[in-house]
Amino acid sequence: MSDPASVVKRYFEIVADLHSPVDALLAVLHPAVRVTEHPNLIAPRGAVRDRDGVVAGFLAGKRLLAAQTIDVHELLVSGDRVAVRATWRGTLGQGGQGLPEGTRLVAQIAGMLAAP
Repeated sequence: MSDPASVVKRYFEIVADLHSPVDALLAVLHPAVRVTEHPNLIAPRGAVRDRDGVVAGFLAGKRLLAAQTIDVHELLVSGDRVAVRATWRGTLGQGGQGLPEGTRLVAQIAGMLAAP
């Protein structure tokens, strides 16, 4: 799966599926991956994560959420770079950050991904 757009789509499919295994995520993450998450209700301070941090966040999301979806609206590919516009929706399975269980959250995603 060397096509950059296919890798990005697969990444979002894996992350959105609360039943997907860690091995599936590791299959699409480069060992030197660096993910920057800006402040939001789940991560109020934001985060910069390496590969281990991405996996930890992936597993934490599985514990925190009852459901989630990621709708990819647009991908723009230029060589080994992909710009993505997507919408994430999640439902808290347990309370957290002062929000009750069942709270529905929505986030707009704009990202730039590139192969090293």
